[in-house]
Amino acid sequence: MRTRLEELNPWWNNKDYECPFIIRDKYISLLQKQFDKKEVVVLTGLRRVGKTSILKTLISLLLKQGVDKKKILFLSLDLLFFSDYSIQDIVLEYKKIHGISNEEQVFLFLDEVTYKKNFNQELKNLYDLGNYKIFASSSSATILKDNKAFLTGRSRYFEIQPLTFEEFVLFNDKNIHKTDKIVLEKLFLDYMKYGGMPEYVLTKDSLYLSELVELIISKDVIAQKNIKNKQVVFDLFRLLCERIGKQISYNKLAKILGVDNETISKYVSYFLDTFLFDIIEVKGKLNERLRHKKLYCVDVGIKNIITGFKDLGAIYENLVYNKIKVKKPNFILEKGSEIDFCFENTLIEAKFKLYLEGKQKELFEKLKYKNKIVAKGIDFFIDI
Repeated sequence: MRTRLEELNPWWNNKDYECPFIIRDKYISLLQKQFDKKEVVVLTGLRRVGKTSILKTLISLLLKQGVDKKKILFLSLDLLFFSDYSIQDIVLEYKKIHGISNEEQVFLFLDEVTYKKNFNQELKNLYDLGNYKIFASSSSATILKDNKAFLTGRSRYFEIQPLTFEEFVLFNDKNIHKTDKIVLEKLFLDYMKYGGMPEYVLTKDSLYLSELVELIISKDVIAQKNIKNKQVVFDLFRLLCERIGKQISYNKLAKILGVDNETISKYVSYFLDTFLFDIIEVKGKLNERLRHKKLYCVDVGIKNIITGFKDLGAIYENLVYNKIKVKKPNFILEKGSEIDFCFENTLIEAKFKLYLEGKQKELFEKLKYKNKIVAKGIDFFIDI
């Protein structure tokens, strides 16, 4: 156990440990404020979206603040080595190794915590019974479904997203002013093509992203849910990638794949739980919201690996959604005309290089919203 823990926590024996990752200030500035709070902080999001890198960045900041390096424990709980141990078993062994008393505060960083069967109860017990500041991560929305409310009032959640365009520029090592439109527009086309998965942005290795998609579907969907017909799952994933930004019909998908609606509904929910897709509803009454839904991919690079780099209008609309998703937008559908997004007092139509016209323009002008935005090209994304 000691050897494995030392491998995972190199700062214990390395006084000059430095975080090797590009700092994502968007999250770090928020998460630093949690150091002195009791709540369990949980990072959720797609596999390899950067949750582990963010946890290790936080560890580096704690070390720079002078926190005792032996009082910081990082665990990768998806490792086979830990499969027969509870979180509490590992933590107690760690405290024995370093002679840490119950009164001393320890910072726990628990990566992929949902791999442990009773993780919610274990986190509650650690929170209630010890002097721990806990940061946990999960690539499954299972952690959000705390049916017995173990963590209610004890936790705060942050969903880590693929890179924003501003972060994409940073990861491409470009120090560009927002007035340099020619260079930014070229980079934005790259952003539309590669998306925002950090490792893929750095390497541009399409095999890496293809293997990641296969891993997520095989391990987090098919194996986790014990699905026998694997091909249907992969075929459905491809069909959904082709329908980004369009209304989806479970009935049509079921007919194409030769399965029933319930199977499609279940499989789509599994994709949502692994953060591969998001679904938004039409603005309206409940029966309308249930009938009219649109789907977006968490990362356009993943979509492009499956469908090829085409239909730039749909890719652009997906990127606009990703930028505003925290607002939990709906879309508007009226007499066959559609406006992409609405939330609070804001209306947005995504047009990469086109213009509003005809009935859609009439609807856009008629709707009573304080802020009306036609998102066009790069301008909507320049925060640099």
